[in-house]
Amino acid sequence: MCGIVGYVGDKTAVPILLNGLKRLEYRGYDSSGIAVLKNGEIADAKTEGKLERLERLLRERPLEATVGIGHTRWATHGRPSDLNAHPHTDCRNTLAVVHNGIIENYLHLKERLESEGHTFKSETDTEILAHLIESNYKGNLFDAVREALKQVQGSYAIGVVSKEEPDRLVAARKDSPLLVGLGYGENFIASDIPAFLSYTRRALGVGNGEVVLLTRDEVRMANLEGKQVFREGFEVLWDAKMAEKGGYKHFMLKEIHEQPKVIMDTLSGRVDPANGAVTLEDLGLDLSPYKKIYIIACGTAYHASMVGKYILEDLAKVPVEVDLASEFRYRDPQVDKSSLVLAVTQSGETADTLAALREAKDKGAAAITICNVVGSSVTREVDGLVYTRAGPEIGVAATKTFTAQLTALFMLAVRMAGERGSLPPEELERLGKELLTLPQKVEATLDEKKSLLQCARQYARCRDFLYLGRHINYPIALEGALKLKEISYIHAEGYAAGEMKHGPIALIDENVPVVALTPRDKVYEKMLSNIKEVKARDAIVIAVAFRGDPDIHKYVDHIFPVSTTDPYFTPLLSVLPLQLLAYYIADRKGCDVDQPRNLAKSVTVE
Repeated sequence: MCGIVGYVGDKTAVPILLNGLKRLEYRGYDSSGIAVLKNGEIADAKTEGKLERLERLLRERPLEATVGIGHTRWATHGRPSDLNAHPHTDCRNTLAVVHNGIIENYLHLKERLESEGHTFKSETDTEILAHLIESNYKGNLFDAVREALKQVQGSYAIGVVSKEEPDRLVAARKDSPLLVGLGYGENFIASDIPAFLSYTRRALGVGNGEVVLLTRDEVRMANLEGKQVFREGFEVLWDAKMAEKGGYKHFMLKEIHEQPKVIMDTLSGRVDPANGAVTLEDLGLDLSPYKKIYIIACGTAYHASMVGKYILEDLAKVPVEVDLASEFRYRDPQVDKSSLVLAVTQSGETADTLAALREAKDKGAAAITICNVVGSSVTREVDGLVYTRAGPEIGVAATKTFTAQLTALFMLAVRMAGERGSLPPEELERLGKELLTLPQKVEATLDEKKSLLQCARQYARCRDFLYLGRHINYPIALEGALKLKEISYIHAEGYAAGEMKHGPIALIDENVPVVALTPRDKVYEKMLSNIKEVKARDAIVIAVAFRGDPDIHKYVDHIFPVSTTDPYFTPLLSVLPLQLLAYYIADRKGCDVDQPRNLAKSVTVE
């Protein structure tokens, strides 16, 4: 949530800042603004609403400068308004601050600062930072930021500029994402890589409790105590074109169709085509000694983790618990040094997942992650990792990152089964080779659109949907329902089909389409029984089934065919038509598919 950009160099800053903010729109926002150093003074423009309004303001009142900061705000303290939009300034308008996060002790700090004579203009917690830095300024902005942040409780990623030091930009972070883009004669800060990827592919992660000083030619880092920090930068392996729509109407549709390549890239070099052996060299950890696995995640990643539980228990014969990270951190999880904690996260910056991970590590557990963002916070706090290689995902509703997470979990399960000796070699080889067929099967499934478009036309006006699945496809029922809710605003629920008679069947009538996940696996006959139950109550039934299934058409109204694969890997194919159905319905309704209301891509505050 919220997006930060900053620039220091010799180019005109405003176009660079606006371009960066556009690249961060997917994070969700309700207002935006920029501040630059113009003719030795702080000049700003900020407004409630979309970036088009900010651009209009800047056309009417151009701001020429080579140093500046920008922000897209998601309101936490104070309603969305022009006044509450970032950047915020101090009493004398000598410095400006942008901030992502929450200052938990802001009321205490505000009372103290007001007693010292500071006057506040907004309702935000962020404005505290501007006045706090002002009160600590003694001729060095870098030191003033450090001293101010020592007094702050909560989470933050900030960018600060001051007219007293017009060639400098200072940034800092704690529990909110922030990266540095390393250019030539220019440097950048941003909440996420796409914001500066048009200008440089060299990046540097900022650690918790670290402050960064940027000039056009230098980047220096230190902790809050002033001790210098040295960290290697990294090369971003994808380019700016990957974050463009490429001819598709929406980013979400593009990202759905990128899934064959994403899965292929995630498998590449990790599964041997000759013998199916899974080698996860970047994992760097022997998984065999651990007696129990705890998977922690949020949202779509939680649904992927639920699939992971089934396959890890079935293949590796290890007990697995799956927790919503937001719940794990508030109970007393009984983890110890015999436990392995797996954090599944697209961004690597999800606040609840990071907090839960730290809770487990404090109790002695080993930790690994499945993550999509190189250099993100979670990757710096674990003992081993698996990158998903999905590239940038701009659509707020996760699609390709979900199937990439499933692919990584499949590989992890097969590898762990090999390490623990829980499957015979010939079965490990068969599963490994089947993994390599998935990209082609995903592509073939995505080509099946006719029945999806027909259902979108027929049922876009329905107010409720029900999704049913069993065993390994139960989490896919949850994910399908989530996708529809997220982008079309239609009420949808996912259920374990065996629970139908325990309440949900009361919802069924001719106005509630039921989506049933029915690949031919060990629960196929049970799913047919559930379908007959809902058909007896006049429900419309839409089935996701293997292409060429000879029986399913006898019981349902519509069929979304998917390629045949091993039952363990069916979730990766079953989810594809559900993603497309949600997309086509949302598009038909005229919804903002890529930026659904009230949602943000990465939830970096509680």
